[in-house]
Amino acid sequence: MLAGCCLVAITPFFWWGSPSGHDFEFHMFSWMEVLGQWKHGIAYPRWAALAYWGYGEARFLFYPPASWTLGAALGAALPWTMVPGAYCWIVLTLTGAAMYRLAREWLPAADALFAAVFYALNPYHLLIVYWRSAYAELLAAALLPLQLLCLLRIFLRESEPGHRPTLGLSLTLAAAWLTNVPAAVMIYYATAGLALIFVATGAATGAARVAAREPSWGPQVWRPLVRTLIRTALAMLLGVGLASFYLLPAIYEQGWINISQVLSPGVRPHDNFLFTTIADPDHNRFNLLVSTVAVVEIGILAFAIWFSRRWRAKRRGAADPSTSSGQAFGGPIASSATAVAADQSPWVLLSAWGVVSAVLLLSVSNWLWQHLPKLRFVQLPFRWLLSMNAALAMLLAMAAKRWTWTSRFVASAVLLAAVIVAGYRIQPPWWEKASDIREMNDAIVDGTGYEGTDEYVPAGDDAYELNKTLPRISDASGAPVQSEMLAWGPTEKHFTVYAAAPQNVTVRLFSYPAWKVVVNGKPITTQKTDVTGLIVIPIAAGGSDVRIHFRRTIDRLLGNILSLISLAVLVVAWFRPEWIKPAWVIPVWVRTRRPEISANLASPAA
Repeated sequence: MLAGCCLVAITPFFWWGSPSGHDFEFHMFSWMEVLGQWKHGIAYPRWAALAYWGYGEARFLFYPPASWTLGAALGAALPWTMVPGAYCWIVLTLTGAAMYRLAREWLPAADALFAAVFYALNPYHLLIVYWRSAYAELLAAALLPLQLLCLLRIFLRESEPGHRPTLGLSLTLAAAWLTNVPAAVMIYYATAGLALIFVATGAATGAARVAAREPSWGPQVWRPLVRTLIRTALAMLLGVGLASFYLLPAIYEQGWINISQVLSPGVRPHDNFLFTTIADPDHNRFNLLVSTVAVVEIGILAFAIWFSRRWRAKRRGAADPSTSSGQAFGGPIASSATAVAADQSPWVLLSAWGVVSAVLLLSVSNWLWQHLPKLRFVQLPFRWLLSMNAALAMLLAMAAKRWTWTSRFVASAVLLAAVIVAGYRIQPPWWEKASDIREMNDAIVDGTGYEGTDEYVPAGDDAYELNKTLPRISDASGAPVQSEMLAWGPTEKHFTVYAAAPQNVTVRLFSYPAWKVVVNGKPITTQKTDVTGLIVIPIAAGGSDVRIHFRRTIDRLLGNILSLISLAVLVVAWFRPEWIKPAWVIPVWVRTRRPEISANLASPAA
């Protein structure tokens, strides 16, 4: 049923073609080029050789691999005209399946299915599909329910034996880095924020019990809070380690590109709060569209929080030791912490995080965007709708437990109608026909190339001054140099040059520190052109054999090693948890200064 609903959502593709959102060409060209590099035997592309009409850019070093790998794989099996629709259907189905898995932890199958369908086809996801074509961001939406599932299992079932909830969270966090960097930043902040909310509400509950002179506040209550923070922090660190093969080069080499373009006017956070206007009519129309969708969803969130309170009250009653055998929240909870866990219900955490996500869409949160580390690299505040919708789907399913399926269908139809009406009244989507996509593929096949992306151009170079007719090998004036081309692949260039006198030759290729140039068997230091930053090679009179290779830099090697080490740790902890001693993860200062705390944390129950 879920897959069928997602197929219905993309039926316009069959009549009008593929929606051409803001990032459509970026992703399509990336998929096509990756498939072309696979055919050259390059399993993990790093350099986009056909960007900027053959001058290239370091796109695949910095853009996470998950979305372009899936897109290229679909392109290998299907005609390119079908790939965008197939991609959207697969990803929407995955997002719904992930939400179903989360919802089944606390809800019956029918309610979980409602949450899954709502989450997969919520208004913001449809906006991504039809107006933004932000395919990597859409794929990241499938990770948010899994993140919440792992976090809630860590928080609400902290006494559950084994490390698997923590390891599952680390895998989800690693997948986020490999899918979409802005979404990964959001997910990391969500992870830390939810942990702090859990600890703060737990501490408040304990303080209230102390004030009421109840005996339940003590080590049996605060120890789970400490363990929760430790597990969450370890999952975050392991997630970074697993993704280091991508992350470390992307971090180390960002000084080699024009990374400041990521925050250029129009894509800065303060330009994209709800109902913000700037001196760009196209930007303002789209911002009005997404703001309208966001306001509708925030209203639904408020409704869901209010009417799902009954679910919370019912679950709290079920978690009461006098009425339960310790099976609250769908799994075992230690009896000493049951009362506090009841106060820490999913309703509290989901409601709090939904509200926080909604606040971050508004200009009142600008101080946070400017001062919290790296938060500004999320760029567009409305991306927090991804996080808010994960909480909203769960809360709405809780609120709608007594609704009939007809009522649920009507509510969903109203939301869908709001998106369609707002879209076509404010900013209708654009469409790419089959002929347009074939033209894009022809540009890849014949080597013409495509327009690149500003932030991936080597630092200090001006891509707008490039000469599209420049020969592959030329002199300082741009005239062709007598040469014989032996190989011109994505990461390997091999040619011979014949010169009557010593001279400098210019290669139709951006100069990037990872390129290694060897002339007549000897590595040489190259120069580059002043404005465009192309590789300039000094050659001697006579014949010169020139090889240019995209080498493996030290940061890539270290990143691979860190990922392998992290993977080994995860495998050992997953299959041989008895080898991981709890004492290893207790902070040194606790072991040395507070041995009684260390003993409690390292107990078998921990």
